[in-house]
Amino acid sequence: MTVQPVFRQALGPAWDRLGEVIRRHYAMRPFSDDHVCVRGTMDEVWHAPWATLLMPLGRLFGALVPHQGKEVPIEVHYRCRPDDTTLHWDRVFRFPGRPPFHFRSHMEHDAARGSEVIEYVRFGIGMRLAVSAEEGALVFRDLGYVWRIAGLRVALPLGLFLGTAYVEERPDPADADRFTMKMLLRHRWLGDVFRYSGRFRLEARTA
Repeated sequence: MTVQPVFRQALGPAWDRLGEVIRRHYAMRPFSDDHVCVRGTMDEVWHAPWATLLMPLGRLFGALVPHQGKEVPIEVHYRCRPDDTTLHWDRVFRFPGRPPFHFRSHMEHDAARGSEVIEYVRFGIGMRLAVSAEEGALVFRDLGYVWRIAGLRVALPLGLFLGTAYVEERPDPADADRFTMKMLLRHRWLGDVFRYSGRFRLEARTA
């Protein structure tokens, strides 16, 4: 069975407006053993002091990075599987003096909603994301949280506590194999809750 990559499904013709390194990055085929690894450095991994209160819940659901630092080495593994259409992520943060921290999730295209994907962590907790191609960058904007249970998707008001997410991956104009990324979780009244940003190099895709 041949199925287009998850973000190509979501973007349609806009896929061709992505930078070449971003297209190569996400060209993995569902129902395959395709694997891509990127390695880089997080310039900053930060959370607001009060967000420490959210960390026990974040650890339970595998959804938040509990540590902070600058110039943090990271590698991210993206995999497809022969038995499903989802894109699986394993982000490995290497904070000095700590065991590697894994942030795992998977993304699914919501065909009924066009350019929308859902990123799931443990226990069926997911974030709906609108996907767009903007000046060569792949951009994700938070559309709210859901809980998948018993075949249903139930809306969750987690944005009241966590704020709204924005993520982008942008080609580096100086190097065809590099890109930058940033993630920002910002609360309407409390300001920035989480943020991290970094620089990555794309390695060869394997199958």
